[in-house]
Amino acid sequence: MTDIQKTSLAGQLAARFGDMLAITTVRNETVAELAAADLVAVATALRDEPAFRFSELIDLCGIDYLGYGQIEWDTETVSSTGFSRGVEGQAQGRFDWAGRPRGNGENRPRRFAAVIQLLSIEHNRRLRLRVFCEDDSLPLIPSLTAVWPGVNWFEREAFDLYGIIFDGHPDLRRILTDYGFVGHPFRKDFPLIGNVEVRYDPEQKRVIYEPVSIEPRVLVPRTIRDDADLMQAKAEAADDWQRN
Repeated sequence: MTDIQKTSLAGQLAARFGDMLAITTVRNETVAELAAADLVAVATALRDEPAFRFSELIDLCGIDYLGYGQIEWDTETVSSTGFSRGVEGQAQGRFDWAGRPRGNGENRPRRFAAVIQLLSIEHNRRLRLRVFCEDDSLPLIPSLTAVWPGVNWFEREAFDLYGIIFDGHPDLRRILTDYGFVGHPFRKDFPLIGNVEVRYDPEQKRVIYEPVSIEPRVLVPRTIRDDADLMQAKAEAADDWQRN
């Protein structure tokens, strides 16, 4: 290991934690992946040890990798009528984790993860931690409220939207959706129309929960690619700017 590698954040993390962390650095952004069982111990060390001093937790969010890398718009081929307007492949909401497509090169063994953004003011450094939940049916990771108390509401948000349970959280309950809400709306298999609808009944003088009555529709995003026409337009615009 060179002197530069030893003084880099990735090098310091590797020297201190060894095999506990899987470290990658892309575009000067350091990411450390670790097991849920090691999260609290590693987080405490990152906060307290002089070499790191990650005193602030900036953000924590959940991730659902169901449908990761999948797309339903065909933009690589074109016909006389334009790009595809139908469903060419499969995307989230059309399959479960066990039946997910495997043709995109991604074969992630676990579905849910939590990503934690840390800041060291003392060393002017940032670090991203990623922790996968071991059980897809009951996603569970330890709470970090004992390490950074400000993560309280972030963990509640990840629980509300993704259904990730933070073991040891002092008050784990919904924070954005109603307490009677069914499901977790940021999961990729959550229906766009929802599961229930709510209305106020003037006769009963209370809010009524009913099965959703909206007809489901196929809604897929359109992906714009850099095709030859766009590249030519950019080149012509650059020529016009140089001439003027």
